[in-house]
Amino acid sequence: MGRAVRSDAELPHLTTQSNLVTKPTPATKQTLVIKIGTSSLTQPSSGPEPGFLALSTIATLVETISQLQRQGHAVVLVTSGAVGVGCARLGLGDRPRSLDLKQAVAAVGQGRLMRIYDDLFNTFGLAIAQVLLTRGDFERRQSYVSVQRTFRKLLELGVIPVVNENDTVSYDELKFGDNDRLSAYVADLVGADWLFLLTDVDRLYSADPRSNPDAQPIIEVDSPEALAQLQVSTSGGGSGWGTGGMATKITAASIATQAGVCTVITQGRRPQDIPKILAGERLGTRFAPQPQAINARKRWIAHGAIPSGTLMLDGGAVGAIVERGKSLLAAGITAVLGEFQSEEALRLCDPAGREIGRGLTNYSHLELGQILGLQSHEIESVLGYAGAETVVHRDNLVLSEPGAGP
Repeated sequence: MGRAVRSDAELPHLTTQSNLVTKPTPATKQTLVIKIGTSSLTQPSSGPEPGFLALSTIATLVETISQLQRQGHAVVLVTSGAVGVGCARLGLGDRPRSLDLKQAVAAVGQGRLMRIYDDLFNTFGLAIAQVLLTRGDFERRQSYVSVQRTFRKLLELGVIPVVNENDTVSYDELKFGDNDRLSAYVADLVGADWLFLLTDVDRLYSADPRSNPDAQPIIEVDSPEALAQLQVSTSGGGSGWGTGGMATKITAASIATQAGVCTVITQGRRPQDIPKILAGERLGTRFAPQPQAINARKRWIAHGAIPSGTLMLDGGAVGAIVERGKSLLAAGITAVLGEFQSEEALRLCDPAGREIGRGLTNYSHLELGQILGLQSHEIESVLGYAGAETVVHRDNLVLSEPGAGP
C-alpha cells in the first residue's frame, strides 16, 4: 500500500475505477507464474517474532493452482517464506542480519516449507519440483538456457515448479534481493502469459488510503511511460519479515511487461481471485504487457547478465545509440572501467555517469584501453589484428529507459 507521487492527470495511462474500460477475456491454456510473499504466507504477529504459517491461505493457494492446472494452464509457483519459517522453527525473535545465520535459517525453513507444499499438492494428485535459483544462474547464458530447458521439461510433464531464491548459498553479488524480481525473471524465462504478485494489499493506490480518504485504487497501468513514471513510497507499507515492498513489485512489473507478460498485483490472502482475474474480473492492479517486447537475448542482456565493467561515452556516441539506434564504436568511448573479457556484459554511461544501456562487448578491457577514441579503420594497426568494427553491436545492446530510442 503505497503513495503514488504522480496524479491521474499526470499519468493518463493509469486506469482508476472512475475511468475503467472493460478488456476482453484472455484466451485459455496459458502459462502463469504466481508469486506469494512472506506476509501472505504467515499469520499476523503482534510482536517482533514471525507469525505461524497461514495454513488456510496456503491450502487455498494449492487448491487454486490445482484448479488452474486442471483447466489446462501451466503454473509456476514462486514462494517466499523459508527464512521466516526457519526462524519460527528455531524460536528466533528477529530476522537474521548476518549472512551466515540467514543461510543456516533458510536451510531449516526451506525443507519445512517444501514438505507442506508437497503434502498439500499430493492431496490433489499433483507432483511438485523444488527449484532453487541464484542470480548467477541467470548471469551466464549457458546456465540461463539450461535452467530454461529444465522449466520447460517440468511443465511438459505436468509438474509444478516451486521456486525460491537459494538463500543457503547465495551472497550479495549473486542475490536477486527479493522474490518479486525473481518472479519477473522466471516469468520471462518460461515465456509466461501472466505474472501474479500476491501481497498483503489488494492493489496499488494513487495515495496511501490509510491517511488519504481521496486515494483512488489504480486498476490498470497500460503504458511503459506510465509505469516508468510511477514512483511509490514504501514507508510503513512493508512487512518486517518480508524483503519486498510495493516499489519492488513495480520493478518486477517493469521487467515482466517488457517481456510481454501481463502482471497483476493482488491480495495474497485471496489466491482464489486468480481464476476470476483470468476470467476478466477487474481485481487488483493490472500492468499491461508491452505490445512489442524485446527479444529473449536482449532481455537477458538487460536483466540477466551481470555487468563486468563500464564504458564512459561522449555525447556523440550517446546520441547515436539512444536517438538513432546505432552500434557503439571505439571512437565514442572516453574511459574504460573494470576488468572483463570479450562477450561479457557492460554498462554504457553518458558523460554525467548515467547508465543509458547495457551490451555485450566485442573486446576485452585491455584491448579497449588501447583503441578507445580511435576510428574503426585504425583498430587493426594498433592491435596488430583485425577486430570487430563495433565495440558493442546494436543487436547486443539494450537501452535502459523503457520505450527510449528506436
